[in-house]
Amino acid sequence: MLLNAVYLVAFVVLLPWVAWRKLSGGRPVAAPWTRFTGGIAPLPRCDTGVARIWLHGVSVGEVQLLSVLAAEIRRQADAAGRPVDCVISSSTTTGLEVAAKRFGVDHTFPCPLDFTWAVNRVLDRVRPELLVLGELELWPNLLACAHARGIPIVVANARMSEKSAQGYGRIRPLVRRMLGNVSLVIARSQEDADRFASFTPPGGCDVIVTGSMKFDGVKGDRQASEVTRLRQLAGFHGDDLVFLAGSTQAPEEQLALDAFHALAETHPQLRLVIVPRHVERTSEIAAILDRSGLRWQLRSRLGQPDAALPADPRSRILLVDTTGELGWWWGTAAIAFVGGSLDGKRGGQNMLEPAAYGAAVAFGPHTRNFRDEVRRLLSADAAVVVADGIALTAFVRTCLETKGFATDLGHRAADLVASQRGSTAATAVAILQRLPPTKALI
Repeated sequence: MLLNAVYLVAFVVLLPWVAWRKLSGGRPVAAPWTRFTGGIAPLPRCDTGVARIWLHGVSVGEVQLLSVLAAEIRRQADAAGRPVDCVISSSTTTGLEVAAKRFGVDHTFPCPLDFTWAVNRVLDRVRPELLVLGELELWPNLLACAHARGIPIVVANARMSEKSAQGYGRIRPLVRRMLGNVSLVIARSQEDADRFASFTPPGGCDVIVTGSMKFDGVKGDRQASEVTRLRQLAGFHGDDLVFLAGSTQAPEEQLALDAFHALAETHPQLRLVIVPRHVERTSEIAAILDRSGLRWQLRSRLGQPDAALPADPRSRILLVDTTGELGWWWGTAAIAFVGGSLDGKRGGQNMLEPAAYGAAVAFGPHTRNFRDEVRRLLSADAAVVVADGIALTAFVRTCLETKGFATDLGHRAADLVASQRGSTAATAVAILQRLPPTKALI
């Protein structure tokens, strides 16, 4: 009850901010009232003999990863003759949009805020036999309510950075109590496993290591139909060299534009694609492009029936203002910069996506969200760290002007990703083993 009271005070204090987000045209908070009350629509009931698994991913990256995991879980369950029904929740508007595309609208719902009434109402309407949380989504009431109902809880692709561990150390009794409600932690690395284990109470949850599912969750086929479609839509030709800045945050779009501007005249085959982390920043980035005086195009205006606009052959810059496509846009790139990594505030985005396609990959020095993946890439000489805009321009220049540099860098990146695949299958096995005895598959 005390925790509910604390949450309620925080909720009331944050209401003006929630309203401002909605009215200002920025990224709105996802379904605040539904999440506060737990008033999601009841999910379809499972057929007899079908076990329901509730997966939760906070935003787009986690949802995409869990969709790959869900497919593997279903495959293994079907092979064992005991099918499962996977449903998913998310906490952000973009996460819910991607989830609805991957799982279907009737299998997607906003995750409740961590009030006991909201959590219990959602549990009543979802009726899961197992709860799978992505990475580090630990909420006290959610864990306690699920555990009280006898629902096993698994944390998949679990990560706990050194910084997070230090923060959790200040509330160690609460963290130990939370992990006491968890059945299994499946860590992405031994370092993550050791940190989780340090908070696990005696007789508490099991902690195992299967490796990072992010290596399985990335694509990599440049000839895939979706990649081909986007390449044609953008009007890219065989001799074009695409420099793609993806998952960017301010001021990374400006730095990518500066690099392009510095090299465009001497390298007429160079094209720039910008895919911001948050699509609602489109107008802000469009203003930057307008001020540059360079011709540019907006992704949403290409190939739409109401616009009927073909790609402008005189434009060499494309701003992608749609969601859920970045995984395919990386397949068009020869040179890749992965954003959220230059200012130290965000901790980086998924650099394995362009690496899997064999692009020459660069990112900034602030990549704490992908510490293990970055370590592996750098150890294999399969990526480059750039400290600022000047270094980013120098990296793109080297890719364009040093024979074999970009190709070799990209080959090493693709080889590394291929060598690390397989953790998703092992994770699915461990998850299915945690279904209650009457639902056990393996």
